[in-house]
Amino acid sequence: MSVIIISAIIIAGFIVQIRLMQSPKTALLGNRIGAIFMAVAVLYTIIAYGGIGNPSLWLWLIVGGAAGVWLGQIVKMIQMPQMVGVLNGFGGAASALVAVAGSVQYPENAVWYLWLTASLALAVGMLTFTGSLVAAMKLQGMISGRPVRVDKNGQSQKGLLIAGAAVILFSIIFTGVFNLWLVLLAIVSGIYGVIMALRVGGADMPVVISLLNSFSGIAASITGFAVEDPLLVGVGAIVGVSGLILTRIMCKAMNRSLSAVLTGITTVMAQARQESPVRPQSPSIDLPKVAENKTGLSAVVGNARRVIIVPGYGMAVAQAQDKVKELIDKLEQSGKEVKIGIHPVAGRMPGHMNVLLAEVGIDYDKLYDMETINPEFEKTDLTIVVGACDVVNPSANTAEDTPIYGMPILEVDKSRHIIVCNLDEKPGYSGVENSLYSMENVTTIWGNASETVPTITRLLEKTPDEEERVGKAGSKALESVVKSARRVIIVPGYGMAVAQAQDKVKELIDKLEQSGKEVKIGIHPVAGRMPGHMNVLLAEVGIDYDKLYDMETINPEFEKTDLTIVVGACDVVNPSANTAEDTPIYGMPILEVDKSRHIIVCNLDEKPGYSGVENSLYSMENVTTIWGNASETVPIITRACN
Repeated sequence: MSVIIISAIIIAGFIVQIRLMQSPKTALLGNRIGAIFMAVAVLYTIIAYGGIGNPSLWLWLIVGGAAGVWLGQIVKMIQMPQMVGVLNGFGGAASALVAVAGSVQYPENAVWYLWLTASLALAVGMLTFTGSLVAAMKLQGMISGRPVRVDKNGQSQKGLLIAGAAVILFSIIFTGVFNLWLVLLAIVSGIYGVIMALRVGGADMPVVISLLNSFSGIAASITGFAVEDPLLVGVGAIVGVSGLILTRIMCKAMNRSLSAVLTGITTVMAQARQESPVRPQSPSIDLPKVAENKTGLSAVVGNARRVIIVPGYGMAVAQAQDKVKELIDKLEQSGKEVKIGIHPVAGRMPGHMNVLLAEVGIDYDKLYDMETINPEFEKTDLTIVVGACDVVNPSANTAEDTPIYGMPILEVDKSRHIIVCNLDEKPGYSGVENSLYSMENVTTIWGNASETVPTITRLLEKTPDEEERVGKAGSKALESVVKSARRVIIVPGYGMAVAQAQDKVKELIDKLEQSGKEVKIGIHPVAGRMPGHMNVLLAEVGIDYDKLYDMETINPEFEKTDLTIVVGACDVVNPSANTAEDTPIYGMPILEVDKSRHIIVCNLDEKPGYSGVENSLYSMENVTTIWGNASETVPIITRACN
């Protein structure tokens, strides 16, 4: 089998790997396939170059493999960007060394493109090596993460580029002193890599990590030309192209041009920053005071139906992802819909934040990218920001001549309420004051996220007592209504599904029937999130399909019904649909529960449904409301049957 065919098979394996790694569900399989094909590629290369009997080669292969396994065990996910930076650097250095070793064996009359590719491989490899090491040291905190001004407008980098191009040109023309050109080129490109990484600030680091990853692949591909190895050309090209695509995505997410990032223009121009005026303070909570006075915040958290959590690198530094998971679990147990908005540069490398959250068991299905989640904020009751600053800063839309101006952000400021759990009110990497903190609908909780996030979780642990929940009538009146009813209709809605209260509804039905009552269930066509959704949810807990009635069948029954119990439904039972002209629900067919003798509404709160139209049902004389999570309120009615 020819070299080309074997190389093509291995390259195809890596393409399959990349394809599989596009989805979290297949990423693990893709990673394993990539590891297998990499092992095959290494083994094939050793055999092809006659290294099978070289003991030193096997020794270093074992040493390198052991080092990789060891690093994989000890490096924490929070340190993964640094690790990737170092690996990028080693890849560049390896390409540079192979290019140098190959060029030493060139005859004097070698084809010009060999000299050219050897020089280019050395230049890109050294640039990648030094740039990656500086980037890794910045991320690790060994040197300042702030951009370092070397000169104005990147003149030194331009000079180094010209010098590097001249050296490469001379290396092709004057091949007799090729080693001299290699030394000069290594120095020039190495210095360029250092300056390039120094000029970039922490906010732009994901772009640089992606670019250096691409450079390591490009260096390998060029080296493949230099040593005439098609496998190295193909594999390096795959890494290079995928890295460039990712870099392009990152630049778009940051609204940066690649040249601006590499010259540091977006992050170094400190003199151009606009100083923020003195601003009024938003409600701010010192951690020790939360337990003493949390009534207002408790109401915000307790009444929220839709919640978005926005994690940032501050969450990663505080290693608070497990606390965020506990908060999500508590919110969902309270019947709230929870989504997580991820900015492309929320971590220190693409996908960093997603992996951190997945590690603690947060489902990938809850994670939404910026384009998908941004339209959701204006429909959201509560957004909780955990350790994010620049990526949620509204000043990106207004503060011209600042590093973040024009950068796409997560539009959390459009939410009804926002809670910010950040370390302090200092600006992020950009140095631009965050105008979010001064907004009226924002509450800030300063401190380490591992300590502040649990304060929100604890707000959900205390629930109102039964008597407080029941509106218009106490528990005794509720008991009288339930016991005297002969015919009962239950109307479930999406709020029941969110609260996962269908088992509680089943218990209520059983108790009502044991008390000799006739029970039917009225299903609106859009009660769930797809046709038949509500029917399946109820059937899953053992509720007989024969008890389920569609809207046309059940509507004539309401006026003959003693008691209708609404569980998590709002718009589909709102009588305003018949009267409130020029509203989204006007003319919409509804379940006519208002015709029942008595109605009990078990909804999370009295806020309007998705339509935004106030529900006139709640104010009727024959209606008793029980506000709260359906999994907690429905059992109140069940107990009333006793």
